[in-house]
Amino acid sequence: MRGRIGVCFTPLRTLLIAYYGRRMGGGTRADMEDLVQETLLALHSRKATYDRERPFTAWFFAIARYKLIDHHRGRGGRAAAEIELAGDVEDDFREEAVTARMDVERLLESLPAKQREFIRQVRLEGQSVSDTADRYGQTESAIKVGIHRGIKALSQRLRGDA
Repeated sequence: MRGRIGVCFTPLRTLLIAYYGRRMGGGTRADMEDLVQETLLALHSRKATYDRERPFTAWFFAIARYKLIDHHRGRGGRAAAEIELAGDVEDDFREEAVTARMDVERLLESLPAKQREFIRQVRLEGQSVSDTADRYGQTESAIKVGIHRGIKALSQRLRGDA
């Protein structure tokens, strides 16, 4: 059992090191390692609060961000904590670029195969509706309807309606 947990946390540990590395300019390596460990423990203890219908990365990075803020505040760095809160808007785009694809793929897996492929081709890869219709032997209307229904289903799922 221990090996399974280690395998599961290894990619998360790597993401946390990168996340904290950019945000702890003046911190020591030991501080960063402590913060990574605290975050992984918090993640493990709060795993029951994770809603599997929602994107994992948003939940994961929210815990990481609050651990970093607590770290700054605990060391008398109220100003650093406030800068962290303000800087998250810009910096989160980097994490999103790295991890958003995982969330999108996980969400797309919940769709029927054709809808999933139509969305991938047209919306994610930028192919035209016409080219996608030719590739799959469908009409352009069928592609548009498939995309519309797929996106509607994903929206419902994200809102918790489905």
